[in-house]
Amino acid sequence: PTFHGYQGGDVLGAAERIDYLADLGINAVYFNPIFQSASSHRYHTHDYFQVDPMLGGNAALREFLDEAHARNIRVVLDGVFNHASRGFFQFHDILENGPDSAYIDWFTVHEWPLRPYGSKQHGYAAWWNNPALPKFNTDTPAVRQFIFDVARHWIEFGIDGWRLDVPTEIDDDSFWQEFRRVVKTANPEAYIVGEIWGDAGRWLQGDQYDAVMNYGISRAALGMFGRETFDREYRPGGYKLVPLGARAFAHEVQRLMEMYPWEGTAAQFNLLDSHDTARFINQARGDWEALKQAILFLMTLPGAPCLYYGTEIGMTGGPDPDCRRAFPWDDMGSWNKDILSFTKAAIQLRKDNPALRRGRYVALYAHEDVLAFARQSDEQSDRTTSLAWGDV
Repeated sequence: PTFHGYQGGDVLGAAERIDYLADLGINAVYFNPIFQSASSHRYHTHDYFQVDPMLGGNAALREFLDEAHARNIRVVLDGVFNHASRGFFQFHDILENGPDSAYIDWFTVHEWPLRPYGSKQHGYAAWWNNPALPKFNTDTPAVRQFIFDVARHWIEFGIDGWRLDVPTEIDDDSFWQEFRRVVKTANPEAYIVGEIWGDAGRWLQGDQYDAVMNYGISRAALGMFGRETFDREYRPGGYKLVPLGARAFAHEVQRLMEMYPWEGTAAQFNLLDSHDTARFINQARGDWEALKQAILFLMTLPGAPCLYYGTEIGMTGGPDPDCRRAFPWDDMGSWNKDILSFTKAAIQLRKDNPALRRGRYVALYAHEDVLAFARQSDEQSDRTTSLAWGDV
């Protein structure tokens, strides 16, 4: 993969393969952005009300939702609401009409003329100063209403939640409180998860997001299970990775379990890697046992475990964009069947034990290379699941 190249694949293709996900045990899918865009990763949104025609358009999403819901699989879409793109109509209108544009207050203009291509001094606020990504001015009521309308539209269309891209860039609690009200009014069960790499206590008080992407878990898992092999130079999200023995690992997990109110901890979006990081197996430099232990750990923690596509078959990939390789449907001989079988078993373990889905986390033992903890279920007070790791 490259930053600008397309690899093929579309939403109808995903619908055709959905039985693979159901067989794996998946009960939710989170799509990276699928709205109309001129970039392969689609974080440069042109039209928030249209699924990209290259992916099959709105009709393809309708089919995928119907197929997913028929199998009790929920669907979360990526909401890129901090910035739009040069092709977004309202911004394009400013480029065409200058100060006379009807949408001049949708973005923040610093100086004229605007220079949207190839200049660091492009004249308007942009995400990370990238001229391709003009930042919305969410202080403008029309912009706020537009984003809320988008959020409501797709929930009413049938999606089951939003993953929010760089939401802290909209540094406005009242904005996200209203966003939550709009989404939860349309569907009280909808899931709202923000991309926040560090402490997210401000946004997890029950009035904004339900959860955040819990990269703390991924760093801890790599530090423990891949401590002998992981790449000491790599900094996922800018965070330094630290090797952890059982006791230090137990302390870090306990800290993560106590960072937020229990309702937030129980809803956390737990992951090992993502489209923004090298894959876990690459960070662990090919240590397959580290990956297996990390998957089991992921499936036994409080929260919502998320597998980045292809982890279950041992897909590899370095930092972005290499981590976004196409799924090898045409080369099943490359699949790591041992990892696939192990992942299925770990998912089934979670599904078979209510304590692993809903129970409290209780640390039991941590010494040298051995860690043990229990999950105790409120639903079944006599049901406790205990787990241990170690070099045996």
